[in-house]
Amino acid sequence: MKAMILAAGRGERMRPLTDTFPKPMLKVAGIPLIEHHIIKLAKAGITDIVINHAWLGHKIEDYLKDGSQWGVSISYSPETNGALETAGGIIKALPLLLGTKGSDNGESDINAPFIVVNGDVYTDFDFSNLPTLLPNCLANIWLVPNPAHNKKGDFCLVNNNVVNLPVEQTSEELIPSFTFSGIGLYRSGFFTAQDNDKILPLGPLLKQYVDESKVSGSIMTNTWTDVGTPERLNELNQQVAKYK
Repeated sequence: MKAMILAAGRGERMRPLTDTFPKPMLKVAGIPLIEHHIIKLAKAGITDIVINHAWLGHKIEDYLKDGSQWGVSISYSPETNGALETAGGIIKALPLLLGTKGSDNGESDINAPFIVVNGDVYTDFDFSNLPTLLPNCLANIWLVPNPAHNKKGDFCLVNNNVVNLPVEQTSEELIPSFTFSGIGLYRSGFFTAQDNDKILPLGPLLKQYVDESKVSGSIMTNTWTDVGTPERLNELNQQVAKYK
């Protein structure tokens, strides 16, 4: 299985920290966020990794190089005309994520799922325990309890099927909502109907395929933080330091 780490965002809310460093290079426990992901992927035996980048992307390449230091092979998908957003970046990187050789599960690589993780989240997620996508599913996404900065949530989960938030809910029919963790397992068909080199966020695509009942979901109970502001980064480093 291949993996993609999304690392092209500008990180406006993290300024001034991101004026000189790309957001995934900000450090938690003295290690860049993106390196934490690489270590966990390598531990799970996922060693073929694609990383997209835009803002100060050369600093990511200069630090990670070919990935051999961690026993992985890294390919880069630079977005030279500016970041293409989450889905747009994945679509541009599809030639690196797909191939013609057979995969471990017997599917051709062009049909084999790949894992995608946001480069600006911190988690102890176990990448070695991934589900098998059902034939009618184009994706499985991991959901977390709603953090303080996203109390409304993004999706609901009913019988392992992701559903969009209802417009209104009464107290009698309240369905718990969850927040998208930024980690998902996708088939290429999730993206191949879209235009290349187009700025495209992932959220609208997810909602579209959720409406078509093509997205399953799992609740993540692992440590997880969306490192979206300097305050959250400071809080995270303080929390991690307590357990070291």
